[in-house]
Amino acid sequence: MRLISINILKSGMKIGRTIYNEAGHPLLKADAIVSDRIIERLKQLNIRYVYIDDLISSGIEVEESVPTEKRMKIVNQITDSFHKIKGLNFKDASLVLDKQSKVIGVIVDDLLDSILNSEEILTVLTDAFLYDEYLYQHSFQVTLYSLAIAKELGYSSNDLRNIGIGAMLHDVGKLMVPTSILLKPGRLSDEEYETMKHHTTYGFEILRNLHTISLLVAHCAFQHHERLDGSGYPRGLVDYEIHPYAKVIAVADVFDAVTSNRVYREKMLPSQGICIIDAGSGTLYDAKVVEALKRSVVHYPNGTIVMLSDGRRGVVAKQNIADSSRPIIRIFEENQILLKATYILNLLEVTNLKILKVETEYVIGVE
Repeated sequence: MRLISINILKSGMKIGRTIYNEAGHPLLKADAIVSDRIIERLKQLNIRYVYIDDLISSGIEVEESVPTEKRMKIVNQITDSFHKIKGLNFKDASLVLDKQSKVIGVIVDDLLDSILNSEEILTVLTDAFLYDEYLYQHSFQVTLYSLAIAKELGYSSNDLRNIGIGAMLHDVGKLMVPTSILLKPGRLSDEEYETMKHHTTYGFEILRNLHTISLLVAHCAFQHHERLDGSGYPRGLVDYEIHPYAKVIAVADVFDAVTSNRVYREKMLPSQGICIIDAGSGTLYDAKVVEALKRSVVHYPNGTIVMLSDGRRGVVAKQNIADSSRPIIRIFEENQILLKATYILNLLEVTNLKILKVETEYVIGVE
């Protein structure tokens, strides 16, 4: 299967990967044949990309690091835990969250077990799922990215668990932000943005009073929007003043934010998100954390069409664990001519070539 933009999805194409809603129910199953009506509905649902099955991508598998069933169960558990504190004051929210801490710890342990026991590069496919509220899937995905980064950095098992819980709860303060701002389907005004920024302090106030969770977790919520150069919030901390856990979660948070569906802007592909993070390495974000992100997540997901620096086009067929930025490509076009037979090119073995761009709107056989 391969990834294409919704803009070039045509009636008669076959869906390659099931799209689910937040309850885990399939909205559009794999192997479904697309109609004009389906395309219109997907656009209404803000779907940016879909996987399709066709001849040039036949046999290419696309799998998430966390299986669909487990993901749905965890997101529902996060949703349930967060809903229990919605509308409460800080003191009551802390008391309720204290009771939920065991559930949160079990979730983090489960995800940690998955990541520690896998040699694969982390793959998170946000377009295979739809959620009414961004906060819950974001909390799940930031936890995954944070654990993958922290594992790559060599943190101890105790540190990994604290980072995982900190990532899971990093945005809990948003539950204290007015719903009209939190769920606004467009960009926030300057005044609304200032209100939204308080979520870091709100989160700290909730978490610092928990008896069952380390105080370090509260600082993850407090500091995940701080930046090395002092341009972050809420306190404008600089490099040495920011806790290492918060530096990890800051990178995971931004990476997920730019690579996830939002109503008010086009989501980026992983390779684009990595470029955004990389541009701030050493100034906004800790350089070691950025490098760990680059080593631990998939840059070009399987099924992505790419153009190489010599003009050849191909589909990403497989990942190279040794360097996730240089995958194995199934070449299908040379000199703008479709080949009668495709062949495999391993970018780790061809050092003079690089990926120039991802082409999700490329129509096969049309320049």
